[in-house]
Amino acid sequence: QVQLVESGGGLVQAGGSLRLSCAASRDIFSFNVMGWYRQAPGKQRELVARITKGSTTNYSDSVKGRFTISRDNAKNTVYLQMSSLKPEDTAVYYCKAVATLIDYWGQGTQVTVSS
Repeated sequence: QVQLVESGGGLVQAGGSLRLSCAASRDIFSFNVMGWYRQAPGKQRELVARITKGSTTNYSDSVKGRFTISRDNAKNTVYLQMSSLKPEDTAVYYCKAVATLIDYWGQGTQVTVSS
């Protein structure tokens, strides 16, 4: 069983920055892809950013140029650096790890951006 533990969420003013962390209970190099998703109240969960085993990254159009996903294999941790935050970035942010036959999710961390 794999555990993903997110941290780093909180309350920040618009224009501010936060860094989210996702610590995995096993070697993250074993996962094909790791990603960050978010879900705002009343909305569907959406992809924010993803990073492959080979460190190829993809971003949603809404965060491109403001967010950066990275990985530290030695620490089994994936990060999401968020800058120039907007109120519409307010959501619960979830970490996801994609293995060959199964996906794993973290419990989520709340990010609230005040205007």
